[in-house]
Amino acid sequence: MSSLRELPRIPFAPDFTAFAKAGEKLAALHTGYESQKEFKLKRVEAKGVKPDWRVERMRLSKDKSALVYNGWLTLEGIPAAAHDYRLGNRSALDWVIDQYRVERDAAGEITSDPNRADDEESIIRLVGQVITVSVETMKLVTSLPPLDDGKVIGKPAPEEAGYTQAQLDAAHIYVAEGPPADPSD
Repeated sequence: MSSLRELPRIPFAPDFTAFAKAGEKLAALHTGYESQKEFKLKRVEAKGVKPDWRVERMRLSKDKSALVYNGWLTLEGIPAAAHDYRLGNRSALDWVIDQYRVERDAAGEITSDPNRADDEESIIRLVGQVITVSVETMKLVTSLPPLDDGKVIGKPAPEEAGYTQAQLDAAHIYVAEGPPADPSD
């Protein structure tokens, strides 16, 4: 039987209580993302440009430490940990950037507009909240104790199983880059 069709193999957690507590914290953090505090980002406004909260299409700087919100506003100080929390093959912030943009049809008519007239700063607030959730998630995950000395029981490395990363992503099978980081380091 192919391991792509088998039931998932759940490793033994020697310190189950730590995982259970982390799971409770993660559930509260993620289900309450809209009530999280915004991560403090430096707002850099372009001189000579009229203030404007509308977003057409956001983009990250090459080093991913800043978000160009629009021609008037750039948000600086995005921590690297915000990009470490992944939803499939991209970070939560990448997902927000992709989804919160104005889309137009072939004739140039707007078909989807995430901007809200009743709350102009809602997208900026969401960006800050998503960064907070991502950073806090990574803090919780990296603080977990290792599973059986950092190894997943019964699951071969992708190269040993003969699967490409694309096949693993399509099957929602994710393989860690290595053992969890030691929080005491």
